[in-house]
This record gives sequence, C-alpha cells and structure tokens, in this order.
Amino acid sequence: MPDVFTPANRSEVMSLIRSTGNAATELRLMALLRAGKIIGWRRHLSLPLPPPKAGAGEKKIRKARVRPDFVFRQQRLAVFVDGCFWHGCPRHATRPRQNRKFWDEKIARNRQRDRLVTRELRKSGWTVLRLWECALSRKRQAHTLARLRRALGN
Repeated sequence: MPDVFTPANRSEVMSLIRSTGNAATELRLMALLRAGKIIGWRRHLSLPLPPPKAGAGEKKIRKARVRPDFVFRQQRLAVFVDGCFWHGCPRHATRPRQNRKFWDEKIARNRQRDRLVTRELRKSGWTVLRLWECALSRKRQAHTLARLRRALGN
C-alpha cells in the first residue's frame, strides 16, 4: 500500500511524536539507579548547547537545547541511554532487510547527531555518559552501576 503522506508531510508528522517512558531503556535505568541508591538525577532536563561556530564545516544542530535521558546537575553529568537498534550498537544492532539503504542512512545520522551533541555538551563543561540498552541487562547491571558511580565521582 502506498504512503498517503508526501515525504515532507511524513517528516512533519513524525517530528511531532515524542518518546517518554521507554520501558526498555529509561525505566530500566531508573529502576537500576534506585536499586543502587544513586540520587540527585532528573529526567529529560533541557540543557542549552553553545551556539555553533560559523564556518565549522559541519551540519549545525537545529536546536539550541538538548534533553538527555538523565541529568545530574550538581555533578554536571548528562546520561543518554541509546537503543541498540536506533543507535547502531556494535554488538546487538540488526539491519532490516527491507529498505536497507534508508535504515543505514538513518542510523548513521543518529550516530552523527550523538557525536555532535556529546562534543558540544563536553565543550560546555558537562560530562557525558552514553549507555547502550544492552548494558541494562541483568548480566551487566553491576558493571553499569560501577560506570555511573565512577562518572559521578562516588
């Protein structure tokens, strides 16, 4: 069945969809933080990004703000939980057989945006911790908690 939207309309419709309460990642990390008695975090706190320099030669970030999954303001730590599929986990990412070129480009754009956001937050004095979805499995929880504690300086 053909798509009823033009590519521009589809992009507009998809941009209005906001993800909150992702049970596979954010809620699992929230439970892990609570179990590890790690406090002082806020979810989806909006952080300003520095304005891009003219002539940087890179694609500019459209927004002047970013919303990490978890923010520890006092320690200036921003934590992102990246889904294995959407961000191209080297161990667990799968590639759809249908429309492979589209998905490869989409995941490459996500990864490029992640690198740019990480770089800009670090320039602003933030520590950035990126966790893969697979790092929240029961088998890896202790390692993930240790990484969080190290990043927090505990």
